[in-house]
Amino acid sequence: MDKEILRSKSIAELHIGMGLNKPTHPLISIINTADLQYGEEFVGSRFTSDLYCIALKDKGCGIDYGRNHYDFNEGVLLFMAPDQVYTVLRSQQLNEVQGWMLYFHPDLIRNTPLGKIIDKYTFFNYEVHEALHLSEREQETLNQIVNLIQSEIKERIDNHSQQVLVSNIQLILDYCVRFYERQMNTRSAQNSDVISKVETLLKEYYLKNDLIESGQPTIEYLAGNCHLSPHYLSDLLTKETGRSAKDHINDFLIEKAKHLLLSSPDSVSGIAYSLGFNYPHYFGRLFKQKTGKTPQEYRRLN
Repeated sequence: MDKEILRSKSIAELHIGMGLNKPTHPLISIINTADLQYGEEFVGSRFTSDLYCIALKDKGCGIDYGRNHYDFNEGVLLFMAPDQVYTVLRSQQLNEVQGWMLYFHPDLIRNTPLGKIIDKYTFFNYEVHEALHLSEREQETLNQIVNLIQSEIKERIDNHSQQVLVSNIQLILDYCVRFYERQMNTRSAQNSDVISKVETLLKEYYLKNDLIESGQPTIEYLAGNCHLSPHYLSDLLTKETGRSAKDHINDFLIEKAKHLLLSSPDSVSGIAYSLGFNYPHYFGRLFKQKTGKTPQEYRRLN
């Protein structure tokens, strides 16, 4: 029987659950991973929280989240958003894992510029095997910012505290956007294989008549068959091709629509339904957006 999922609703509850001292700030904490230990009785335990987490670790830490497990190599950064569940896979001793874990509550960034754009940092929704591998120089850059945050946390809270803390968190996230771009650049050959896989999946989906049976392919379908998270796949495709996963799906459907409009006697509505569109007017709007013509105009002019 699965163990109950244990939830931390606040930084204070997180510290209690980890056996740490009372936090010095109610909305943010930096935890030294060397201070963490948990025995065999915690193996298999599942945890979640209302918090965001950014964690830098130097070796495998015996946890998984999402659908995958990954034993980290040196200098790996991972991200967790509120409500994500992770599972303890093995025990950990004091000083076994070096690094830090930056936790912050959504209330810290609420009504700030970061709070309005936090969802654009899609790596919070990547799978564990899509973690960010850092060079020593990149690690040092983030460590310097974390040290600034740690110093600020130890100070008495004043009218400037929130702005200073949030600005530094956003600086970390912006650096990570750069670092992920570097990582994707160094994996260009692997990324090309993923692009080819996506194109093959779309063709096979069409040939099997799955559009009629199951509706249009989803980003989740493509990502699952590529063994990637939907957000990572879409970001990878955007980086490599300038088109998101949804764009790839829509462009494929429109190319098939062009062929059917010129080769099939079926009505525009019939073609729309055969391509998995539940509403022909949506098909017409998408077709015009992609081609500059309505389906009827395209059929008549060609």
